[in-house]
Amino acid sequence: EEDDFLPLTCEYVEKSYAAGRIPGGYLKREAKPKDSDILVARIIDRSIRPLFPKGFAQELQVIATVLSHDGRHSTDIMALCGASMALHVSSIPFAQNCGPIAGVRVGRVAGQLCINPTQEQRQKSDLELVVAVSRQGIVMVEGGGNEIPEADMIEALFFALQEGQKVVQACEEMRQKLGVEKMSFEPEQIDEALYKKTKKAALAQGLQAAAKTKAKHERNQALNDVQQKAVDQLCQQWDEEQACTYRPLAQKYFSQIKKECIRQMIVNDKRRLDGRGATDVRPICCEVGVLPKAHGSAVFTRGETQALVSITLGTRDDEQKIDSLSGEYYKRVMLHYNFPPFSVGEVRGLRGTSRREIGHGALAERAITNMIPVNMPTFPYTVRIVSEILESNGSSSMATVCGSTLSLWDAGIQLKGGVAGIAMGLIQEKDDIVVLSDISGDEDHLGDMDFKVCGTTDGITSIQMDIKIDSLSQELLTTALQQAAKGRLFILSEMKKALPTARSKLSHNAPSIITVSINPEKIRDVIGPGGRMIRDITARTKAKIDISDNGLVQICGPDVASARQAKEIVEELTREAQIGCIYTGFVKKVMDFGAVIELFPGTEGFCHVSELANERVARTSDVLQEGDEVNVVVIGIERDGKIRVSRKRALGKQVVQQKA
Repeated sequence: EEDDFLPLTCEYVEKSYAAGRIPGGYLKREAKPKDSDILVARIIDRSIRPLFPKGFAQELQVIATVLSHDGRHSTDIMALCGASMALHVSSIPFAQNCGPIAGVRVGRVAGQLCINPTQEQRQKSDLELVVAVSRQGIVMVEGGGNEIPEADMIEALFFALQEGQKVVQACEEMRQKLGVEKMSFEPEQIDEALYKKTKKAALAQGLQAAAKTKAKHERNQALNDVQQKAVDQLCQQWDEEQACTYRPLAQKYFSQIKKECIRQMIVNDKRRLDGRGATDVRPICCEVGVLPKAHGSAVFTRGETQALVSITLGTRDDEQKIDSLSGEYYKRVMLHYNFPPFSVGEVRGLRGTSRREIGHGALAERAITNMIPVNMPTFPYTVRIVSEILESNGSSSMATVCGSTLSLWDAGIQLKGGVAGIAMGLIQEKDDIVVLSDISGDEDHLGDMDFKVCGTTDGITSIQMDIKIDSLSQELLTTALQQAAKGRLFILSEMKKALPTARSKLSHNAPSIITVSINPEKIRDVIGPGGRMIRDITARTKAKIDISDNGLVQICGPDVASARQAKEIVEELTREAQIGCIYTGFVKKVMDFGAVIELFPGTEGFCHVSELANERVARTSDVLQEGDEVNVVVIGIERDGKIRVSRKRALGKQVVQQKA
């Protein structure tokens, strides 16, 4: 009875047998949820939570379990649709005003929008959105794209709304056939007389003045003081028994009165809690290079929200291996978001990564990943981004996006474009509507929408929307996106005051990675018997060596000198003779008809007696002896790998010992 929130728990569980697989790793059974499972569970939760009646507080649990997977289609959309259908046919009072919802995924392949694309189509798509829709409009959005213009994003969202109606209709038909009677639920009736007395007392004690206090902590203290004085004033009118009954109600009503007062102030006075106008962004401060040993770092501060973001560069060995129903794959960009309790002035135990941290990290990671050149051969690094939220008063995930751009620039990583993020809000009082840019924590709590938009100067890279009303119209969504674009460009301009673009060189703290290509048949020469050679190289140079089956060798050293030393050793082990090149070799064996000459360790050539000198040579020993140093030119390489060299053709010419 004391709960003032809906105790809803959503879970998404993938069973490996659904795809005919055994779980990877040491544990061969499904254990704790993977990050991807938690993200799907959050999508279900965020889509259905606003659609329960206000005041409904019975404990609810939704569990979506994947039992069979064809390997082609995504299961998260099925889970969302299944959750809506299950709730709709049950006795639970779900979505009684707007009807059931449908989940749809939107992709864009070769410029054409498509609904619920296959896994293959998703690999080719430059846009991916998960959208929950009702009959009335859009309920939830999660996704992003490769710098998608606002107009294209709006088209995709309302394409999803249109196509989602087919699933909504299926839900309605299922309810007609299978649905049970909904349980009766009446929200708690307000004691109108007590409500009016509480409101009068609150206003008399200075509620409006307290709500206009600009700083967060001072405002909260002022509002708490007003509540205490107003409730104490009311208690003077009651006896002890009445006070025990009515004090909790008065405190509860005060929270609602405070919310109404602030919302009316924003709508009527066009004045926000901290004094800003609807489109104003809070003051921004950016610093870079704040951590001396990190490969890149930045502090991004916006108002009373601050994120410290660091960059660590690694090798292919540092990639994250992901085990999914579709198989294993690797991630080369990882963004980890941490929200410690002190950031909001709380004392709370650290019990591992929360679902909120995983969700906010995924939003920021999606915003920045496509801008990092990890798929280019000139960038062989694995990138880990870590955001530590030091203070939070609204949209710390967007501060993470901005801080990530600055720290990547500080590390010397040439992004395709700088990315900034902004959180948009909404206050809707009947026909009066105000769209707010860069919302604070209280505006998020008291408002009707949390709409996060990330992107570059050219378009959107990540988007997330949650609402507390039934749905959003196309006009409102268009206004919010256009206003967000202006705010995003302003934030980017402020970021560039600290660092206009990426530094010209990678951080001197970053590992030095050199990539060379060798003949795949020479891989065994680098590895050596039982791996002895590659271990010896690592021990001598302190460099890590990774060799692909196609002969691509990635050498990672703690500094440039060690990487270059390892590279020279690898090249020496894998050198191949080139026709026309002159080498200084050593005579290994002398025979009557010619000599065997070692061009370099592991490679020998044969010089026929006719190729020893310009004049006729009767015996090889007249010109060469074993151990002699001699210049020769490679004149031919047979199919079986045998090398023919000539001494006479190298006479008087410069030696060029070419490496592999």
